[in-house]
Amino acid sequence: MKLRIGILGTRGIPNYYGGFEHISEYVSEGLVKRGHSVTVYNSHNHPYSASTWNGVTIKHCYDPEYRIGTAGQFIYDMNCLLDARKQNFDVVLLMGYTSSSIWGKLYPKNSTIITNMDGLEWKRSKYSKPVQQFLKYAEKLAVKYSDYYISDSKVIRSYLAEKYAINSQYIPYGADVYTEAEREQFTYTEATKEDYFLLMARMEPENNIEAILDGFNSSNSNRKFKVLGDTANRYGKFITHKFANDSRIEFKGSIFDNNRVRALQNNSYLYFHGHSVGGTNPSLLEAMASEALIAAHDNPFNKSVLSSDAFYFSNAEGVKNLVENVQRKDIEKTMVRNNLQKIQYQFNWEKVVDEYEDFILQCYGQLNHERIITGQR
Repeated sequence: MKLRIGILGTRGIPNYYGGFEHISEYVSEGLVKRGHSVTVYNSHNHPYSASTWNGVTIKHCYDPEYRIGTAGQFIYDMNCLLDARKQNFDVVLLMGYTSSSIWGKLYPKNSTIITNMDGLEWKRSKYSKPVQQFLKYAEKLAVKYSDYYISDSKVIRSYLAEKYAINSQYIPYGADVYTEAEREQFTYTEATKEDYFLLMARMEPENNIEAILDGFNSSNSNRKFKVLGDTANRYGKFITHKFANDSRIEFKGSIFDNNRVRALQNNSYLYFHGHSVGGTNPSLLEAMASEALIAAHDNPFNKSVLSSDAFYFSNAEGVKNLVENVQRKDIEKTMVRNNLQKIQYQFNWEKVVDEYEDFILQCYGQLNHERIITGQR
């Protein structure tokens, strides 16, 4: 069965922003290769302006976020939904719910609605109490107006089952293993083997960037610490100012050259992953796939992916201890090898796309069968 599928809720593809854009690239292209007709909605401000991408139809919708801030996200999602109502999609896949679920009554009535339930957005410390309350409300609306649900983390799946008594399909993100061609392709002097620590994240409090850099700052390490991520926001400016006097810390900004990022991950002495909220984080999987030795914030999300194949920290003192004491020995090589096997067998993109296709087909068939029986079609 070949379906018409619309993917909404991202800023667009190819990815210039984050996790949902990253997975939408792979899933949309993979579904097209499997014979489906797929449309992805892009912000009209997206750098990619063509009407197709690798066989995927691109729909550009007006997005006023650049003019009016966060409120513009709600208008953009409404514009996407209004267009989707005209397209006769068999399935609408919503990536997240933050600014779309309030428009639940606009969801296309004859489409099967599947929502990827994101990563407990209301827990993010960057949000004020009123915003966190709104996000809880948006989560509740997403449950109400969607037909089926996807969780990219087993922790989120358990939360949704307990909170709303709903079954969600666990489908994580994916990553590609680090190839020999990539290994030989890059000879950047900045990626000299194991002479630096590395962190890659959005500049947000819940990613524990301050605690990680506090720990490193107080250490006696002679290595550099490279930080990848856009520092233009308020928190990013705070972080760069706080650690401006530590010449060992290098803020490299955002790097969208994936091969270069993977080379930096592969060659790092220790890769710090500070994310404490969210599902299966794409940058963590990329680090695992790039054969990085990982130190992760101690929380259920990270442990559900890494298990015992990482070092863990909870605060700056824990980071300092790792910076000063981790040695690259056989046990560390075992951690790297085990994480690579997880990518090959649990988190590879072909498996992820297969699981998306299987679930989409299952949901579409089940809902249409129910509609026929109840006379809705």
